[in-house]
This record gives sequence, structure tokens and C-alpha cells, in this order.
Amino acid sequence: MKKTVLLLLSVFALISAFAQTDAAAKKLLDEVSKKYDSYRTIQADFTFDAQQPQGAPYSDKGVLYLNKPKNQYRIQLTTQNLISDGKSTWSVLKEDQEVQVTAADNSNDAIGPNNLFTFYKTGFKYVSMDNERVGQDVLNVIELSPIDTKKNYFKIKLRINKNKHIHDVLIFDKSGAKYTYTIKSLYVNHPINASQFTFNAKDYPKYEIVDLR
Repeated sequence: MKKTVLLLLSVFALISAFAQTDAAAKKLLDEVSKKYDSYRTIQADFTFDAQQPQGAPYSDKGVLYLNKPKNQYRIQLTTQNLISDGKSTWSVLKEDQEVQVTAADNSNDAIGPNNLFTFYKTGFKYVSMDNERVGQDVLNVIELSPIDTKKNYFKIKLRINKNKHIHDVLIFDKSGAKYTYTIKSLYVNHPINASQFTFNAKDYPKYEIVDLR
């Protein structure tokens, strides 16, 4: 019995070591990072899908504008807009006619459209999985798990296309929910007007502005 337990522990140790140092996964992620690091601006059309353990699924679509050197972004969704100038973030809640202002969070603690292309760089173990086909495209698949086990999610499935661009990100939450971001189109290194990253209260004359900074 003792030998069996020791053998199992050894197997789990090998699996854990492999998951942290999977050479193929690291090589692919390095190639993806190198590609995105070369872009100064990104505009992406994306969809968002949420599946909850209870309740109806939720879907939305939006547009992301990103100015990487200044950590600026704008995310336009059906029910809200997010605008960040790199220092502050304005969350425009359309149904409530309210704007919440907070200090900009440029960390990767929470995964969302604003850091969809960079969240995987640190804080994860990763392993290559079998390729998957979507239509005519063959996608490379990498599964990531956070080193910090206190995160709300326990696994992320990252699928990458032949251009070394992210096709989609599937987040497995500990609550049983699943969240998917799918990149529908990508435009890089073209000028984006600075006004996209500036909040103008005149655009929301009937909205209550709540400053939480």
C-alpha cells in the first residue's frame, strides 16, 4: 500500500512538472506573445457567451479598441461601455443611466476584453492539448490553470489559429459557470482616434456620474 501511494505521488509530481514546463505550449505562447507585443493598437470585434449552472445563458457582442503603450481601451457592449484613459475607467451602464468612475486596473487579476491578449503571460501553468477543428480551421489548444488557487476560476482553455492569433478563450469558473470570449475580426496597428479613450460627460447628459476613486 505504501509503495502504491508513493508511486501515485510520483506520477502526480511528473504530471505537475509537465504542466508547468510543457515545451510545446511554452513555445506556442511565446510566439503568440511576440506577435501581440509587436502591435501598438488593436481593434477587435468579439462575442461573449456566459453559461450559468442555473438560469438562462447570456450572449453579447462588442468592439474593443486598445492603445497598448498607454494602457488605454474602449469596450462597447450592448448594455454598457467601458472607457479607460490608462488612469481612470468609466463604466457606462446604459440601462441604469449611470456612470461609475474607478481607478484603472492594469493587472491581470480579472480576465476580460481589455487584457484578453496578455493575461496568460504570468501566473499560469499550461499544457498542450489535441488540436480542434472549427469549420475549415485547425486550432492549437492550450489549457492553463492559475498558480494562485484562490482565483475564482480553475481552468482556461485557449485556442489559437494558424496566424498565432487567439481565436477564443474559455474560462471555467469554480461556481460551475463558463465564459467564452471569441475574436471575430482583428485589425492591428492602424490609427485610433484619441477621443475613443476619453470620457465626455456631454455624451451622457441624463446619466448620474458616481466617482468611486
